[in-house]
Amino acid sequence: MALRLSELILESTSPEELARFWCGALDLVILSREDDGSVEIGPESGFGGVQPTIVFSTCAEPSAHRGRLHLDVNPVASTRSDEVERLRGLGAREADIGQTGEEPWTVLQDPEGNVFCVLDTPLQ
Repeated sequence: MALRLSELILESTSPEELARFWCGALDLVILSREDDGSVEIGPESGFGGVQPTIVFSTCAEPSAHRGRLHLDVNPVASTRSDEVERLRGLGAREADIGQTGEEPWTVLQDPEGNVFCVLDTPLQ
């Protein structure tokens, strides 16, 4: 079993502005805009490839206690639940950042408390 880095999530007070900047800097394109103001950028091929996408999530004020950046990872040839169990065995623990329990991901913390999400979608 393994994981692949799929997204970098960066809290932002101005997601559109940051998306435009990083699209220009990295030669990426805007892939999606969400109702909450979040903007995802990445290669023209979109989400799920070798290169991770970047999501600028909207927030009034970036969080100081858990960091402005977190990683999203996808299972490679396994399931989210299998990977969550494997990661727990490596020292990860559950993290509550206000999720509802209906999300298609699991929020964990690494041994130093850095938050990351294991997404539902397996990558091949």
